[in-house]
Amino acid sequence: MKTLPYPGFPTDMQAQIMALMCLANGLSVIAETVFENRFMHVSEMRRMGADIRVEGGNAIVRGLANITGAPVMATDLRASASLVLAGLAAEGHTEISRIYHLDRGYEKLDGKLNRLGAKIRRSRSSR
Repeated sequence: MKTLPYPGFPTDMQAQIMALMCLANGLSVIAETVFENRFMHVSEMRRMGADIRVEGGNAIVRGLANITGAPVMATDLRASASLVLAGLAAEGHTEISRIYHLDRGYEKLDGKLNRLGAKIRRSRSSR
């Protein structure tokens, strides 16, 4: 997948697609061509066991059968959304800190996902 300005694939969705790639069969590559520092979420996904290697503007993702919940930290709006998705797919408990990033762009996302069957709980320490 390669990010490009409109009408190409939006860089704003790259982190969320990476969460999917972490669990997809085989090898996936993301070529980030819009923002040079858009892979800040990679280290947090690695905490969950994701197999991701960054080489310049490319992220190479080897899909795994599962990832594991872990304490992670949101670095920006897009990263926080990708960590929520990864946490929902992970085995075990995931705690995301600095969720104020998430709240800037997604109104009441936890409530919406809970209504779909997710088990998300806010705590004062996560803000």
